[in-house]
Amino acid sequence: MLRFVYPDAREWKYLIASLATLIDEANFVATKEGLKLRALDPSRIAMVDLELPAEIFEEYQIDEEEVKIGVNFDELNKIIKRGKADERVVFEVGEKRLKIVILSRAERSFSIPLLDIFGEELPSPKVTFTVRAKMLSDTLKDALNDVALISDSVKFRGEEDYLSLSARSDRGEFEAKFSLENGSLIEYEVVEPSSAVYGLSLLSDMVKKATPLSDAALLQFASNKPLSLTFELPGGGRLTYYLAPRMEE
Repeated sequence: MLRFVYPDAREWKYLIASLATLIDEANFVATKEGLKLRALDPSRIAMVDLELPAEIFEEYQIDEEEVKIGVNFDELNKIIKRGKADERVVFEVGEKRLKIVILSRAERSFSIPLLDIFGEELPSPKVTFTVRAKMLSDTLKDALNDVALISDSVKFRGEEDYLSLSARSDRGEFEAKFSLENGSLIEYEVVEPSSAVYGLSLLSDMVKKATPLSDAALLQFASNKPLSLTFELPGGGRLTYYLAPRMEE
């Protein structure tokens, strides 16, 4: 028996949308400590890593050491999108089905089959980051929207005093600079100057979907290494994306 209740259906809607932007099917893994999910996108160039401690839920009951909840995120997303901010959402697992109840004036109940999703447990990427920057999520989203006018990739460059996002193509050039001095960065640390290029499509989707969940985004990268993008969730959860770099031309 597994049952958990989240107090804000709208927040859960944003959370599921942030996962569905990358993955088609995956397992939530429930333990007494809470829920976790770690999965690769179909192209295997991006990973999502989610942690939701038991304390984040209004109610959390589990009778077993571990329960896997295999779901199709397209189908789950369609259901969760029906939730609103003043509604609670209840999840119950039993008899190879996931029951989802949206509680408001009426009690709306959905049931979908659980999927048997097999595969090795993914390890957390082991990367030594040399640049760490925290900024408002909206600031990052706006910069990526600017990049999209020029190119389908973005170059991150961390210098001693500033972080820059830039793009160059036949359509033109773009650069945005962020620093503690001009107030666009909340935190900033550089071990050594570094740069890396990342595909814009997946990155923009990550930021767009996660921005409603968290006011701030933590960026970490190193030269030609994966980008780590972390959003702290209300109540103590954490959503992290990893994106493999493109080789600079």
